[in-house]
Amino acid sequence: YKLCQVRSGGRTRGEPAETSNGRSRAPAQALAATQPRDAIIVDESLTSGGAYWDLSARCPGFSHLTLTGGSIGIGPPLAVGCAVACPGRRVVDFQADGSGLYSTPALWCMASEKLDVTVLVCKNDAYQILKVEQQKQSLPQKEPHAKRLTDLKGPSVDWVALATGYGVPAKSVTSAEDLLSALEHSFATPGPFLVEACLS
Repeated sequence: YKLCQVRSGGRTRGEPAETSNGRSRAPAQALAATQPRDAIIVDESLTSGGAYWDLSARCPGFSHLTLTGGSIGIGPPLAVGCAVACPGRRVVDFQADGSGLYSTPALWCMASEKLDVTVLVCKNDAYQILKVEQQKQSLPQKEPHAKRLTDLKGPSVDWVALATGYGVPAKSVTSAEDLLSALEHSFATPGPFLVEACLS
């Protein structure tokens, strides 16, 4: 299933999602349409969330923290730090699945400290950003070894099982309607919550 419909900036349901390079913009659209005022967005969405910058332009006031220096894996621990530093503000870790795997123990910290963090995982079962880097460096991408290094399908990571194993409630979604509902639920519920948005 693909996420193919989202709520537009006018907050109506059922508008077809635009795509960029074959990837859905639905997670970025859904986040921009639902995020609460004064949220802190920790943006490590990488290739799945490039549209968020423009889509969030008319959102109520919020803080937007992005990657520095090309590092990956900063999203979950940075979200923990923001939630500890700014109690009372909802933190959203807008997270690519590959880079999120670098720092999953932060989920345990979110649960242990009962931090108000929503983790939105854009699950495309690939280290897509590493494919981009391979292309920039003119490295072979179609050889079996190169493909294996950027593929997260064997086995596919079950983010719901991973999160609940660390004590964080979680839900997997395959439609925009379910994504919107899951985000709204997370923003209305104290404590951490993870949403796995399946993009493939």
